[in-house]
Amino acid sequence: MREPICAGTYYTRPESVLREEIKAAFHHDRGPGALPTEKRDGRIKAVIVPNSPYAHSAPCAAWAYKAIAETPLPNLYILLSANHHSIKSGVTAETFQTLMGEVRVDQAFARVLVEKGTISYDTEIHTRDHGIEVQLPFLQFVKSKELEKIKILPMLISSDIDMKRLALDLKETLVEQNKKAVFIVSSDFLKHGPMFHYVRFLDDVQKNIYEFDSKVIDMIKAQDGDGFFSFVDKNFAPIDGTLPITTLLYTLKKCDVKLEQYYTTADILDEKKNSVSFAAIIFQEKA
Repeated sequence: MREPICAGTYYTRPESVLREEIKAAFHHDRGPGALPTEKRDGRIKAVIVPNSPYAHSAPCAAWAYKAIAETPLPNLYILLSANHHSIKSGVTAETFQTLMGEVRVDQAFARVLVEKGTISYDTEIHTRDHGIEVQLPFLQFVKSKELEKIKILPMLISSDIDMKRLALDLKETLVEQNKKAVFIVSSDFLKHGPMFHYVRFLDDVQKNIYEFDSKVIDMIKAQDGDGFFSFVDKNFAPIDGTLPITTLLYTLKKCDVKLEQYYTTADILDEKKNSVSFAAIIFQEKA
């Protein structure tokens, strides 16, 4: 069992308070303004969601989870996150325990994917990384009526992986297992300031951060995996989900891609010297 490590730090506890925190994110000025209700036309294929503490990022995340809530439950949620602690990639088969209950891994899918040889099982790296865990309470909240049916594939992606091979393995496994999946990619956007050892802009800092993120997001909307990775890499930009996002872009067919929400911590806090950017991006199946 993968025990929760983020309760009380990335999000509140106990469960009753956490539910109120998530509910408040939907009603927040920077959130979608309401809890999910209507079913949407078209099927969501993927979302990119922040992975910072809920106190700052939850209203942005709520936009992505509203889309997930309004889409029928898929066979599988594939959760991709950076490994924030080492350069090892890996899948875990362990059930995730959260304040809202258990979330089970699709064991058969994980086994077939691992047998292809690009990524392996590594339970240890998942025990201390927050990237997957912080997504699960939101997922459980919006799919509360179908909790027992939720199956996930949790993957941490690092620099040891061949992203194009992994993308091919994912596509083949989805076909072989006859699964319809929704990808949830856990990532913040530009981290700027001395706290992050990245001070690219000295003048008009916020304006330049917006413009930088806009370029990055435009490449994501164009589903240009090579261009996105090259731009981030060339600029040494601390975007923690660069590798998971690139893997997603290599995996998906062409979608209708929409930026639902974007803001930075400098927009909501008095602290301006250091800034973290958040975006909720939705990939929807083309009509």
